[in-house]
Amino acid sequence: MDPELEAFVPLFPRADLGDPVTAREGFAKLATALPAPDTSAMEVEDLTVPADPGVPVRIYRPHLAQGAIIWMHGGGFVMGNLDTEHPWAARLADGSGAVVISVGYRLAPENPFPAALDDVHAVLTWTAQHAAELGIDPGRIAVGGHSAGAGLAAAVALRTRDEQGPPICFQLLNQPGLDDRLQTWSARNFTDTPWMNHDKAAQLWGHYLGSTPATPYAAPARATDLSGLPPAYVATAEFCPNRDEDIDYALRMLQAGVSVELHQWPGTFHGSQAILSAEVSQRQIAELGAALRRALAA
Repeated sequence: MDPELEAFVPLFPRADLGDPVTAREGFAKLATALPAPDTSAMEVEDLTVPADPGVPVRIYRPHLAQGAIIWMHGGGFVMGNLDTEHPWAARLADGSGAVVISVGYRLAPENPFPAALDDVHAVLTWTAQHAAELGIDPGRIAVGGHSAGAGLAAAVALRTRDEQGPPICFQLLNQPGLDDRLQTWSARNFTDTPWMNHDKAAQLWGHYLGSTPATPYAAPARATDLSGLPPAYVATAEFCPNRDEDIDYALRMLQAGVSVELHQWPGTFHGSQAILSAEVSQRQIAELGAALRRALAA
């Protein structure tokens, strides 16, 4: 493990998703402990996207931005909100120069699949329909997220491809949760890794799916046809249960003719980029912004 990260492992929380309410409280405390991002170079606005029910979003508008990304927070489908994602959404807007539309999607287990995906799809549709008033190019709308949020981004890309929905120009997938089966080598063997491990992954998928059988829109790794998807940047962490399913998904997209950039970060664990003092975390965050900037400029 990267020595700068290893020093923080004893301090990193080991949330138990068996109690979602307590887990959310702990996740919120972790987020508020981070240094506040600098938002002086952008406008930040909270809105509710009309849907049933309405979906809260927080929009970050850097000056002169033309492209946008629909951005989904992490938290295992169970934790997280607009406030916990604020440090990361603001940094992404600053690093990419893009409009970031952070989505406060509904959480499991109270709202299992497909509630979160429906919320994300509603925000994507709304963004495409209101591109002119948002000041963005409708041909430069990307989707992305961290962890479960990245899984939702991959799922909405599949859904919009199949339904001929609003065009998506790019997927920015950071350590995505893609496969409920947990049968890859990393999913089976990482049983005691920091923050995310096999048992915790099993819990979050149980909350998200409830009694509904998994489909590709719930677990994108189950999709058999990955052709026709938008170009993607996929980032993985070495000591993350999601690692191998993410690498496999990236390879399968490549084999289906999708342009993919795959970055495996050595010495890192799931969510370790929250340790901002580590040089590798700074590189990870900077690269997410740079990848999005490159994609929207293409």
